[in-house]
Amino acid sequence: MAETISAEQAAALLSKLNQLEREVADLKAQLGNVQQTQQASTSAIAATEAKLAATEEKLEQQKPVKVAFKGAPEIKGEDGWSFKPRGRMLYDFGTVNAPDSINDAGLGFANEARRIRLGASGSIPGGFGYKLEADFAGNAIDLTDAFFIYEDGGLTVTAGQHNTFQGLEELSSSNDTSFIERAGYTDAFGFERRVGLSAQYGVSDLLFQAGVFTANIDDLNNDEDNSIGFDVRAVAMPKFGDTQTHFGASYHYRDLGDATTSRRYRQRPAVHFTDTRFIDTGTIADAESETSYGLEAAVISGRFHAAAEGHWLNLNRSGALADPTFFGGSVEAGLFLTDDTRGYKEGVFKGVKVSNPVGQGGLGAWQVNVRYDRLDLVDAGFVGGTQDAYQASLIWTPVDYVRFLLSYSKLDYSNAAILAAGDGDYNVDAVAGRFQISF
Repeated sequence: MAETISAEQAAALLSKLNQLEREVADLKAQLGNVQQTQQASTSAIAATEAKLAATEEKLEQQKPVKVAFKGAPEIKGEDGWSFKPRGRMLYDFGTVNAPDSINDAGLGFANEARRIRLGASGSIPGGFGYKLEADFAGNAIDLTDAFFIYEDGGLTVTAGQHNTFQGLEELSSSNDTSFIERAGYTDAFGFERRVGLSAQYGVSDLLFQAGVFTANIDDLNNDEDNSIGFDVRAVAMPKFGDTQTHFGASYHYRDLGDATTSRRYRQRPAVHFTDTRFIDTGTIADAESETSYGLEAAVISGRFHAAAEGHWLNLNRSGALADPTFFGGSVEAGLFLTDDTRGYKEGVFKGVKVSNPVGQGGLGAWQVNVRYDRLDLVDAGFVGGTQDAYQASLIWTPVDYVRFLLSYSKLDYSNAAILAAGDGDYNVDAVAGRFQISF
């Protein structure tokens, strides 16, 4: 027999059913919201994944940054960007021996930091580039190179402080010379970097260089320095089989301006760590301009190389005063005792690429060199003396960018500025060594 319920119980049951119905409706609404949120999240995730895929594809298409070590890290990026720190440390030591009758504090043993340079070079998209380098030797900071360039095919335009196309010996880096010091005339004639604008054009085995220059960047601190000059150099560098040849000529003119009214030409005895100069014209007054020209030739054939260079400098003086012409020149030859060769590129000598370096079971590169170097500072009544240097050097390059040099120089002087017991004709011996690293 079915049990009957009261009206109150029926009302309570109906209320619970209504409450359950409302809760079910709320749950359905919440479930719908969750489904909408999930759909939105799925769409966002899909969009994000699409963006990541597009970014990855773009990154794959971009050229990666490349880092190569050439003595120091060289960083190359997309579209022509590059950056490379650079520097060199050259430490010299040795002795200069002269006749006992010469009492000079610069004789005997000495040593110095010949060059300590730090800087950077790089390229910029569009064919532009730059180089900035300073020398910290001698308790001073001197800007050596400070220029930017533009390159287009065989054309290179340079603006700023740079070399003035003096000749093969001067334009070849001090990192790569055959002897501890360059030939005597390069310093005696005042070869230096100057601020200017120049152009270089190379086609086939020909190279042409020309520029207009003012003064060295340090001299421009004097606002009265209005010197200006121009320099031209042409080089032919034909190659016959494995033999590289070099023939060059240069012309130089410099108006000394109003701030410079005198000139002096002198030179050290084949080393830089002494300030003694046995050959010296003294101050030549009433100077107005300098004109000079040079001839150069070289050959590289396997382990052998030879080079010869001459330079004539004429000093023009005011009025009818005598205009002296001085001469400097050198002839050298070298031979690698190992299976190596001297580098050459774009009209200058370059360093050796060691074929069998230390650290890889080899002995490095060994080279012997001999040179005759003459400097004549006697002309038109000016007697600065002559210096004939007979030189030999031994160079060990254990690995690229590291060198050890040893050199000996026998110097014959005639009409020297420093007298030995009243005599200006005598001999001097100079022995020098160098530890070098460059990058």
